[in-house]
Amino acid sequence: MSIEEKKVKLFSLSANRPLAEKIAKAANIPLSNVEVVRFADGEITTNIEESVRGNHVFVVQPTSQPANDHIMEVLILADALKRASAASITIIMPYFGYSRQDRKVKSRQPITAKLVANLLTVAGIDRIVCIDLHAAQIQGFFDIPIDNFPAAPLLASYFKKKKLDNIVVVSPDHGGVTRARTFATFFQAPLAIIDKRRPRPNEAEVMNIIGDVAGATCIMLDDIVDTGGTLMAGAKALLQAGAKEVYAAVTHGVLTGDATKKIQESQLTELVLTDTIYLDPAKRQTKIKQLSIGNLLGEAIIHILNDEPISQIFNRITEDV
Repeated sequence: MSIEEKKVKLFSLSANRPLAEKIAKAANIPLSNVEVVRFADGEITTNIEESVRGNHVFVVQPTSQPANDHIMEVLILADALKRASAASITIIMPYFGYSRQDRKVKSRQPITAKLVANLLTVAGIDRIVCIDLHAAQIQGFFDIPIDNFPAAPLLASYFKKKKLDNIVVVSPDHGGVTRARTFATFFQAPLAIIDKRRPRPNEAEVMNIIGDVAGATCIMLDDIVDTGGTLMAGAKALLQAGAKEVYAAVTHGVLTGDATKKIQESQLTELVLTDTIYLDPAKRQTKIKQLSIGNLLGEAIIHILNDEPISQIFNRITEDV
């Protein structure tokens, strides 16, 4: 049975409509209409404006800021879809909010990534599709299928076209070493690690640089940029250690507060992001480049509908790099 013969619906909630439109174009599935209503007291409800009975439904919604509102939108729409007899519900959640709370750092702290996974499962969702979870083991928090895909091939392809020389890939902390090592294989480049500590949340202090970066073009790789403090401190330390220039490649641009302004004024040559999170045009800066994952996620929908391996899409990009 072809996709045209299957009953499929694609919805976008309020977090990233432009990405949803790119996904719809790539999958050749028109966006269906859903209205998100907010009452005066902050309560949310949804109105699905067409029948979904017996349909395989895909919903695009990264849970970026305001994270709580965007998570509630997903849960409420999932409940509505289930009660409207949708055949299956797949959430395209490129950015999974609360993923940084994946373990207890101190006594009596919550593991909120697991809590959100439980909420999504109980809401009746059948599958989640994510890009670069903060920690791969978060997949184990779900009792439903979850596809977690890397943005590294897309980011590497962009840097390959720039034809940079003497590249050193830099992990901004010890936790990102595995991710950075995989990224370095695309360039057959050496790896460096920034030894940092966090005196307080959203603050970073560089202690040491492990590896030789003198005269190198450094590419710092991370999954999330929030305040930009880690990248700015890292760029400064790398240049002081003799690096020629410093780029940053990041999957999710959370970019809270005046982060974009700080990045523009920083010593970074360029920050390359994907569009998993919507970036307000008013916050765009000349040092920030955004790559779209819309085509990849559109292809992923087609593969899911045809019961084909989604990994083929990302393997193809890896081979091209």
